[in-house]
Amino acid sequence: MMNNSGEPAVRARGLRVVRGGRTVLDSLDFDLHHGQVTGLLGPSGCGKSTLMRAIAGTQARVSGTLDVLGSPAGTAPLRSRVGYVTQAPSIYDDLSARQNLDYYASVLDPVLSRAERADQVARALAEVDLEDHAEQLTGNLSGGQRSRVSLAIALLGSPELLVLDEPTVGLDPVLRRDLWNLFHRLADERGTTLLVSSHVMDEAERCRRLLLMRAGRVLADDTPEELRRRTGSATVEDAFLRLVDAEREAEKEAERNTAKGPRNEKGTGDGNPGNPAARPAARGNEPGKDPAPHRTPDAGGTAQ
Repeated sequence: MMNNSGEPAVRARGLRVVRGGRTVLDSLDFDLHHGQVTGLLGPSGCGKSTLMRAIAGTQARVSGTLDVLGSPAGTAPLRSRVGYVTQAPSIYDDLSARQNLDYYASVLDPVLSRAERADQVARALAEVDLEDHAEQLTGNLSGGQRSRVSLAIALLGSPELLVLDEPTVGLDPVLRRDLWNLFHRLADERGTTLLVSSHVMDEAERCRRLLLMRAGRVLADDTPEELRRRTGSATVEDAFLRLVDAEREAEKEAERNTAKGPRNEKGTGDGNPGNPAARPAARGNEPGKDPAPHRTPDAGGTAQ
């Protein structure tokens, strides 16, 4: 049953993942709204897959708050409510596509009758356009077809949340278009919430909302239209590049400020403002001559 409450489908606050001493996700705050297709975009290695595993409940060493459909991520009540497709297809090569789906359907809901299970499998195969390959061993299918078998498995049981890690990789343009049409149909007709990752920026235009990531952080959380407007860009890709450039410049500025170190408010040019002996002696103190003027150097500067 879809959740129509005011709570978001996914709520993250201060979400962190540290692996091997490296911060993979750095204090993420975001919401995913019910019945929307949200795109998770960013370059390879930015933390997209780690974030998706955290939401699906398979990522270790997660800190912060991460609520999924009203429960903490990874808890037992979510197992039948969340569908997750990994980058590498999780299927058995020595079974046919139909047998794979039948097996997973029996695990997902053991009380289903054989007829109910067969109907569910047939519907999932049709949704991903695999009916003509249903009896082939998955080990003999192409990479794109194997990915669609994984997607069909995730669709079993009509989950409320679908977490799809680069589901269109290796697909031809027609199949990519058909899958995106399916994603929007699931959201619009069933109220399914979808999080779809990609490193292909032109797919961003197909999403209702976007999370743009770089180096374990969320650069932007907005609609494609608002991102283009806010950055004055013609495409989401241009908007993303402008945001990346702005962050890089901010990082460089922070590094420059750090390299300068603290500035002395009453410096003498030698970094030792509190030592009178370090101050230059006044010149012109010979008998009959006025002392030469002495200027205390500006903060962090040198004597003029």
